[in-house]
Amino acid sequence: MSNPSAYRAVKRISRRDGVVSLGQREAPEEVPVAFSYGGSTHAVMMASPVDLEDFAVGFSLTEGIIDNPSQVDEIEILQTEQGFDVQVTLFDEQADALRIRRRHMAGPVGCGLCGIESIEQAVRPIPDVSQSQLSLSADDLVAAMDALHQAQPIFRRTRAVHGAGFYVPEKGLLAAREDVGRHNALDKLAGAVLRSGQHGASGAVVVTSRISVEMVQKAAILGSPILAAVSAPTALAIETAEKAGMTLVALVRGDDLEIFTRPDRITIDGFEGELPG
Repeated sequence: MSNPSAYRAVKRISRRDGVVSLGQREAPEEVPVAFSYGGSTHAVMMASPVDLEDFAVGFSLTEGIIDNPSQVDEIEILQTEQGFDVQVTLFDEQADALRIRRRHMAGPVGCGLCGIESIEQAVRPIPDVSQSQLSLSADDLVAAMDALHQAQPIFRRTRAVHGAGFYVPEKGLLAAREDVGRHNALDKLAGAVLRSGQHGASGAVVVTSRISVEMVQKAAILGSPILAAVSAPTALAIETAEKAGMTLVALVRGDDLEIFTRPDRITIDGFEGELPG
């Protein structure tokens, strides 16, 4: 059951089949969520105010602040008038590493946005998942996407959030998270998977959004060798997935799907072969 704070009723005027009516519908909440480490704010995200502990762990992982949840000492969620401040306390070694990282990022910037460090971060190397032996059938992917749609109570009420799920063969969808931001949903999922003791390499990540390069990066950092989506990938996402040895499947709609990289992990009746060169 979804948290009521994830959405609220709003007034609206609608026209359907030529009939105009007054009424209301439910809209998802979108609030600032700050991540603070050692009392200092590191980033502020616009997000759905649910599953914030999972969000904190997943964000810390995909941003390279931690390698695993055991490096987090404590998470405290403080509600403010405008949003939420998620206070993350790291154990000494990780806290020291983050302080050094901040000092390196505090120098002169080289562009109008975030500076050289941010550009390097955007195209940073990601883990190699090419050796994974995980294999799924096309039917598995269809079932995973169907299960994810069923595991989205906020979307059913609002039609305005993204979903991310973790699917393990013969076990089904083990976790699902929602957010107004597709990257946030995947970060929340990563946190949920790790906090439950699962390993990302054991399953596939399925998402209800398009696949950008950041989605490939986050899935690879989680350790998942298969990323499947309901929408299409960008060219850079395909290139990045190929370099990482990740299987990229997109446009999973009904029984239809398209495979862009490492098709050997997906069994499809009636198809044997390689992607065209």
